[in-house]
Amino acid sequence: MKPDLLLLCPLFPATMEQLDAAYTVHRYYQAADKDAFVAGLRDRITAAATAGHHGMSVELMRKFPKLKIVSCFGVGVDGIDVPAARELGIAVTNTPDVLTECVADNALALVLATMRRTVFNDKFVRAGSWLKGNAPLADKVSGNRMGIIGLGRIGKAIAKRAEAFGMKIAYHSRNRQNGVAYDYYDRPLELARDVKVLVVACPGGKETENIVSSEVIAALGKDGYLINVSRGTTVDEPALVDALVNGRLAGAGLDVFVAEPKVPEALFKLDNVVLQPHVSSGTHWTRAAMGQLVVDNLAAYFAGKPLLTQV
Repeated sequence: MKPDLLLLCPLFPATMEQLDAAYTVHRYYQAADKDAFVAGLRDRITAAATAGHHGMSVELMRKFPKLKIVSCFGVGVDGIDVPAARELGIAVTNTPDVLTECVADNALALVLATMRRTVFNDKFVRAGSWLKGNAPLADKVSGNRMGIIGLGRIGKAIAKRAEAFGMKIAYHSRNRQNGVAYDYYDRPLELARDVKVLVVACPGGKETENIVSSEVIAALGKDGYLINVSRGTTVDEPALVDALVNGRLAGAGLDVFVAEPKVPEALFKLDNVVLQPHVSSGTHWTRAAMGQLVVDNLAAYFAGKPLLTQV
């Protein structure tokens, strides 16, 4: 008999095919009666799979007393209380490294598209507006100063790409990093005051909630740009929308939102905002590699081997 696996949300199709082949997959998200579903599996489930944006609540973990691993599709695990899971004897794994390059690619794409007004100019041509006159001028990217909040794997990959454009890099993180030549700021507020474009690449969760506050947005100012490829919760979204609508920020490139897939409708009318549906890791190669790590961590658990990427 195949081992039982609790699946909390849909994953990459190829990943789900592998899981179905190896396990008896119990799809929690499809259960009409969640309580009855849990009661029937309470003593059978030792492993679960989920996605970073969905997570797994402590309350649900406690309903499966034999649960030993939650394998998460995504590098961010802010949807899982990792310390609480640890206290319950549950290991949490994620999918780091494999998505770093694609997230960094998308961050830089948002920088370019926002500052150079790529999306606006595409619409300008398609609407026939070029026939009536030239498009408005955009901002220069190369040579400007970029601030990065969160200089982890992804933050460093973004910095490397920005350096290729001759941008000067500064950063904020919990601690100054050894071996990094970029200027360090111990407060996001001071960092925002000194840069043209601020890129948010830190993890989500309580520690970074609204790290880009209304004050930070104000410090970035009417000539500054905000790029967010982290989590919607890292930015004070109402303050951001207000600043953009009222011209107190030059523009924004956003891949994540607080209540996604719901996006503040006020942003739809703005030509200086580039919106993405949380797709920084959204390439065929990266999603397949992320899914393979989910599969491989589960296989390691059931084989009694060390987990590959335990948080």
